Amino acid sequence: MSCFPFQWKEAASSENGNLVVNRMEIVLANEWDIVGWMNLVNEVKESFPGLETKEALEEHRKTVLDFISRDSAICAKSKGRIVGALLFSKENQMLCFLAVDTEYRRQHIAEKMVTYMLAWMDPQKDVVVTTYREGVPEGIAARAFYKRMGFVEGRLTEEFGSPVQEFVLVRPDPEHRSFGARDSLFRTEA
Repeated sequence: MSCFPFQWKEAASSENGNLVVNRMEIVLANEWDIVGWMNLVNEVKESFPGLETKEALEEHRKTVLDFISRDSAICAKSKGRIVGALLFSKENQMLCFLAVDTEYRRQHIAEKMVTYMLAWMDPQKDVVVTTYREGVPEGIAARAFYKRMGFVEGRLTEEFGSPVQEFVLVRPDPEHRSFGARDSLFRTEA
């Protein structure tokens, strides 16, 4: 399957009378992206259990490079800077890591990265992600986001010593079910 990166225009602004349009792109990450990726991870690490120590961050770096080598790492770039990062497992149909730079949130970057990821996944299999359990303040935005994307609450479990909950995106059988406007999220081009 061939999945092409996509670009879109961010908000236009005026600087010294000139129109400035920032282009954002969602692409598969490559090994050259690791420094920018880890800069983003260092910025948001407090939101992710298991990234508290230097050793854990180094292990995450190795994991990212492994995912990159398997075409399972997506990044959002703005002006050459990585402002979004997503790791996924095609084998396990799992979204493993998703982060967006705090300055770039509420611009639908996470939604575009997840949509791009879905094009790489088996459309006949459900997709799973884990996030904070209900009632944990750090998880309010993530839980709302996954629900908006069509994920439903699943089983309670633990990761890195923290209580989490699975969210499952039940993939429709395109022959028998339709999710209306969300349908395009589930279709891939051959």
